[in-house]
Amino acid sequence: MSTALTAPSVRRLDPVLVDRIAAGEVVERPASAVKELVENAIDAGARAIEVTIEAGGRRLIRVVDDGRGMTPDDLDLAVERHATSKLPGGDLTAIATLGFRGEALPSIGAVSRLAIVTRTPDAEAGASLTVEAGLKGQVRPAPAQRGTRIEVTELFAATPARLKFLKSDRAENTAVAETLRRLAATQPGIRFTLRADAGQPLVLPAETGPEAALRRLAAVLGPDFFANALPVSLVREGFAVTGHVGLPTYHRGAATHIHLAVNGRPVRDRLLLGAIRGAYADTLASDRHPVLGLSIACDPDRVDVNVHPAKTEVRFREPGLVRALIVSAIHDALRRGGARSATTGAARTLDALRPAGPPLATHSGAAAPSLFRPTRPGLFPVGTPSVAAPSGYRPQTAWRAPQPVPAAPAGFGEAAQAVFAGPDPAPVSAPPQADIRVADDATETLDHPLGAARAQIHETYILAQTRDGLVIVDQHAAHERLVYERMKAERETGGIARQGLLIPDVVEMSPEEADRLVAAAPDLERLGLAIEAFGPGAVLVREVPAALLGASTRDLVTDILDALEASGDEEGGVPAAEGGPLGRRLDAVLSRMSCHGSIRAGRRLRPEEMNALLREMEATPNSGQCNHGRPTSIELKLADIERLFGRR
Repeated sequence: MSTALTAPSVRRLDPVLVDRIAAGEVVERPASAVKELVENAIDAGARAIEVTIEAGGRRLIRVVDDGRGMTPDDLDLAVERHATSKLPGGDLTAIATLGFRGEALPSIGAVSRLAIVTRTPDAEAGASLTVEAGLKGQVRPAPAQRGTRIEVTELFAATPARLKFLKSDRAENTAVAETLRRLAATQPGIRFTLRADAGQPLVLPAETGPEAALRRLAAVLGPDFFANALPVSLVREGFAVTGHVGLPTYHRGAATHIHLAVNGRPVRDRLLLGAIRGAYADTLASDRHPVLGLSIACDPDRVDVNVHPAKTEVRFREPGLVRALIVSAIHDALRRGGARSATTGAARTLDALRPAGPPLATHSGAAAPSLFRPTRPGLFPVGTPSVAAPSGYRPQTAWRAPQPVPAAPAGFGEAAQAVFAGPDPAPVSAPPQADIRVADDATETLDHPLGAARAQIHETYILAQTRDGLVIVDQHAAHERLVYERMKAERETGGIARQGLLIPDVVEMSPEEADRLVAAAPDLERLGLAIEAFGPGAVLVREVPAALLGASTRDLVTDILDALEASGDEEGGVPAAEGGPLGRRLDAVLSRMSCHGSIRAGRRLRPEEMNALLREMEATPNSGQCNHGRPTSIELKLADIERLFGRR
């Protein structure tokens, strides 16, 4: 006997079930519920918002604000599906609030017990309402302060299967705190407080004044951000980008410290993140991420803010314009302030200098590090003692006459080039004192940001003195950036200066590599490198950039091949169109090329050369870091050095 199979009939789902399905999209975890409730408080004009959670938000979520509140009639409608006060004209293209989906309160009430108490400023009494597992109660009078108090208890009690997907209480607490920080970063004028059943409360006081936004970002991103942030402000074609971006040498290992907002709404948008990555491309290491807070403002009809259930993504009508605007805004900020390195480099340096052994007592009774302990060979001049020295001892150096200075490579400005000319320094017959000094006429350079060069250590690092401290400069990293920026400027203003080779160089390689290089020859010629095919598996180099004259042609060509390969060019050459991806590929090639024209570590420099390098760094954009994202200089304040030696 067979049973006939019949198709199930179509039926309308129960409203409570519909709300629970919607909750799966809107309320993924306790942090999602906190985000929706806090956004409602911000839209209600609150100036102080307090959030309390227990058990990571499972047991309790309480949000209290001092906003406009709701009337009893508004409260009755607020927990109904698709009811909102955020669309007064019903126009989805003119959303001026933090977003609308019409599902937050009913969705939360469908999977928990929701209790609301609210009062408007002109009402004598408040009103209360409860929703338990989707069942709405009656609106009742209740004593209440101005604003709204919402309590969510036993979240996901109506859908216990969702509880299995939640993480530990600590992880959920962290997620709630991160959500609140992202909202607070866009609203510096609002006081935010987060209290949990474990740990200290998070309090972000309201900020006022011209630096309110920067102080709030420093409270969210860390106190070091204040000293390492650059202001951003750019308005173009109806879009405005404002905020602060961190110096390239102030970075993190993850993208969690990138805060973005569109019309006041925190977002995590791929287009914006890609634009930021492109803006930092040649100043940041590939495995590091910048620290910043940016806000984009535009007419609501030029951006769709309702494309994601959690309202974390947006869609722009003109994505290319927005991307170009962000890249230009960050580039402008880095050009203005990128000549300095992050202050955190000094802290790391001082930590490295502090001795690990037991401290010694100073004349004032304070602990001090051992000043005469064994060091690495070459750290001090020959003859410096490595054991305890008697008081007043002045070590003498076994002085060696300076070696002839090799020809200086190009890469400085025209004024700076003159210091490389002239005869070699005359040999010194009398051994000088160990503390190296310069002429008195160099003291005027102490007022420069990088100060006056005092010594060269290990023929690699320049030690410069400022009015209130000292600066350590990596000569190779610094000059690499100078050569790179010079070549970029030449490329943008008509072409890189080139120099023909008296005898062209033949560079052998695999046939595939040769074909790839020859395919890119037209665009490489714009970078000052003229090459042509020279049989299978070889190329002929006829001209090189003038700044790289004297560099190894083979190493230069090999690095260019690596840059082309890393740029992701699938067709074997550099695209012919200017801007966008091409600009990034050309910059990648220039970055590799500039390394070959830089002052190498181990090159002995005269005082004039060292000072010329410092002055050129001060005048060159982005000179605070090399092409690979490493700092070119580290500044140590005199007060920090005195603390290091127990003087403070």
